[in-house]
Amino acid sequence: MPVLRILHLVGSAHNDFYCDLSRLYAQDCLAGTVDRSRYEFQIAYITPDRHWRFPPSLSPEDIADTKPIPLSDAIQFITAQNIDLVLPQMFCIPGMTEYRALFDLLQIPYIGNTPDIMAITAHKARTKAIVEAAGVKVPHGELLRQGDVPTITPPAIIKPVSSDNSLGVTLVKEASDYDAALKKAFEYADEVIVEAFIELGREVRCGIIVKDGELVDLPLEEYLLDSHEKPIRNHADKLKQTDDGNLGFAAKDNKKSWIVDPNDPITRKVQQVAKKCHQALGCRHYSLFDFRIDPQGEPWFLEAGLYCSFAPKSVISSMAKAVGIPINELLMMAINETLGSNKKALQN
Repeated sequence: MPVLRILHLVGSAHNDFYCDLSRLYAQDCLAGTVDRSRYEFQIAYITPDRHWRFPPSLSPEDIADTKPIPLSDAIQFITAQNIDLVLPQMFCIPGMTEYRALFDLLQIPYIGNTPDIMAITAHKARTKAIVEAAGVKVPHGELLRQGDVPTITPPAIIKPVSSDNSLGVTLVKEASDYDAALKKAFEYADEVIVEAFIELGREVRCGIIVKDGELVDLPLEEYLLDSHEKPIRNHADKLKQTDDGNLGFAAKDNKKSWIVDPNDPITRKVQQVAKKCHQALGCRHYSLFDFRIDPQGEPWFLEAGLYCSFAPKSVISSMAKAVGIPINELLMMAINETLGSNKKALQN
């Protein structure tokens, strides 16, 4: 079996937070998928000044010791490396769009969804409109800009239209709380969504992967919430600041989140809706969606998160592991979908 040269595209062209977030997941992926009989990894690390580095590892020391170069030099370096495919690990909007588009121009295939799909799903209101048109339930909402006044009667959820990891999200219970919540949300985006609060039954995520061109359901992941004490998830549930000042994963254990029993009646219902979302948005290789389950057991679409770093702590990786798909098999499935039928011999 030939050894694949995989370029890990890491960092952020936007800010240091997304740089640290990208590096966190990419380090986990590099450690979890190392297999020198299958892969050779090359790291490309982009910083907010849009310079590129090609360090031997993602340690702060190796990054600091590697010379930054401009895009033109980076392209020359990449094209000389005989890269087979790219694994995007960038979570900022430029990373999810224009940096993926660069590899389309270079004609180097990459795992994951295309720049146009990433641009759409980075805008929560556009995503909601598309899946709603496909028959998926979404909370009633409105898109506001600075100076606009909400018309939805609380309780309501306020969130920036284009931020992730629950940054800037607030549950407004009284109309008098709107101003503070909007001010917070506008710190993260120029547009803000106000949407009707769906009473808590449950909150889950559903992943879809593609194998041999067919959509494969993954088990649901459910999150610990309480209608009185903790009705929504927040930023602290997802990421935390470590003692050394870096980003770290929030604790993942079966007390805060868990894999739902596949025989649970909600599983099949959510999986069917997730497939509708995947197809309506034109996803490829994999997809991931958040749903609120109301007290009557009906799923409501919240948002899409169309990225997977193939790190053991990634949500799709955890879901796949629960049904007996180890991380390297999951990665190989995505590689085969990316490279197409001429590489099917790469399967286990």
